[in-house]
Amino acid sequence: MTDRIAIALGQINPTVGDIQGNAAKMLACRREAAAAGADVIAFPELSLSGYPPEDLVLKPFFQDRLAAEVEAMAEATADGGPAMLIGSPWAMEGRVFNAALLLDGGAVAAVSRKYDLPNYGVFDEKRVFAAGPMPGPVNIRGVRVGVLVCEDMWTPDVAECLEESGAELLLVINGSPYETDKGDERLGIAIERIVESGLPLIYLNQVGGQDELVFDGASFVLRRDRSLAAQLPSFAEHMTVTQWERGDEGWDLDAAEIVPPVDGVEAIYRAMMLGLADYVNKNGFKGVLLGLSGGIDSALSAAVAVDALGPERVQCVMMPSPYTSADSLEDAAACAQLLGVRYDTVSIEPAMDAFGRMLHPLFNGRAADITEENIQSRARGLTLMALSNKFGAMVLSTGNKSEMSVGYATLYGDMCGGYSVLKDVYKTTVYALSRWRNQVVPAGAKGPAGRVIPERILTKAPTAELKPDQTDQDSLPPYDALDDILGCLIEQELGLPEIVARGHDQETVSKVWRLLDRAEYKRRQAPPGVKLTRRSFGRDRRYPITNSFVGLL
Repeated sequence: MTDRIAIALGQINPTVGDIQGNAAKMLACRREAAAAGADVIAFPELSLSGYPPEDLVLKPFFQDRLAAEVEAMAEATADGGPAMLIGSPWAMEGRVFNAALLLDGGAVAAVSRKYDLPNYGVFDEKRVFAAGPMPGPVNIRGVRVGVLVCEDMWTPDVAECLEESGAELLLVINGSPYETDKGDERLGIAIERIVESGLPLIYLNQVGGQDELVFDGASFVLRRDRSLAAQLPSFAEHMTVTQWERGDEGWDLDAAEIVPPVDGVEAIYRAMMLGLADYVNKNGFKGVLLGLSGGIDSALSAAVAVDALGPERVQCVMMPSPYTSADSLEDAAACAQLLGVRYDTVSIEPAMDAFGRMLHPLFNGRAADITEENIQSRARGLTLMALSNKFGAMVLSTGNKSEMSVGYATLYGDMCGGYSVLKDVYKTTVYALSRWRNQVVPAGAKGPAGRVIPERILTKAPTAELKPDQTDQDSLPPYDALDDILGCLIEQELGLPEIVARGHDQETVSKVWRLLDRAEYKRRQAPPGVKLTRRSFGRDRRYPITNSFVGLL
């Protein structure tokens, strides 16, 4: 038994599948912790495999590679330095578990298996993992630590069992994705576990982007009296050492560093930056290119890209048609200049003419309609994909959640791209983010200070400019009304009476419902994008394409 222990928290950014790279990152962090006098260093959930590893877990040779790396990492702890608590898939008893492994004294000293496997929203862990038994405390350098793996904290059963089994403090390793306002929810759940158990709690979260998920870190430590003792930065890797001492009533600690968490539009913007940066860098792309139209969606997308990657890795292309206004030409050029990016112009008028001649024998005698509008959008998509193929940059699509919800997007046109930073951002939030970025340079941003989006882009009416005098509101409700209705339908799953009771016109709500339903086939073909809300399009929201339910009408 000991009366003092120094617990280091390694808030790291692992890469799924990079077993050796993740191990090297953790061992480097351990050396840093050893120099700071730590007795043990903990890392997030599935930190060795990266999270979420999905069906990689089902590959026997992936399991074998993990086991070999765990053995090598365990051997490294024979040097008398800090023990390591790592997260990894772990095969035993003919099954694979989501486990926390204690490495100490040159061996795997203890295994704690995740009991509560999430199977909702973006999580489907029951597909690849077996549920572990109710865990008991793990002896870490003479301290009985109740180790919980992420979801184990969200219901009271595991913490209650650990407390009854003699745990002296709770340590939760997490792979908890960012969502707006989720930080308060995590804190509230942690406080509930402390109230129930009477034990202090360490909440250690992963940071970084993985496909559509972004992990915000923001790890924290709470004392037995529920006061905040430590808070790690949001959206950044970090290591800190917490000093614990046993008193008459249990374990306590002196205040460590407290970095206030970010929230609101700053948190959304930082999540977009990190998600894009990790998607581009972890997948080995040279940079990104996007169509810069002179509108607010492409301007904000370009700003996020520059902040995430640096202006030298972002190329913007204006692709004017006969319907492109002088204002749009000026605004796009001004935005590119403010951001300091390469800016090229490629007219799509020759492509429009060529398609007109090519299709004339079949279209002759028919009036122009949305077909010709979509040809323009697809000519732009083709142009961007050609540049991507030739020069190696990934196309960044620029559509927002409002547009994707109601199908205001063209398949194989403006939906072309490898990633979308605005996929889970409603149009009203696009404006809020743009105004905020014009006033603030986010932490870690590689873009310029000051205004990056010209004022006229923020004030003019949104338009696709696919025909004369066109605006978005020709076919859509005003965005403040549309976004509220969409939030009711998507995030809250409200019915017609509840939405109308908020002050919306019944016919408008029914129209938006129909548009949302009918656009499912488009969303299935959309590029991935940063998940920011409780219910993003994709695995969070799984609706059939063939769907005759008309419950609102």
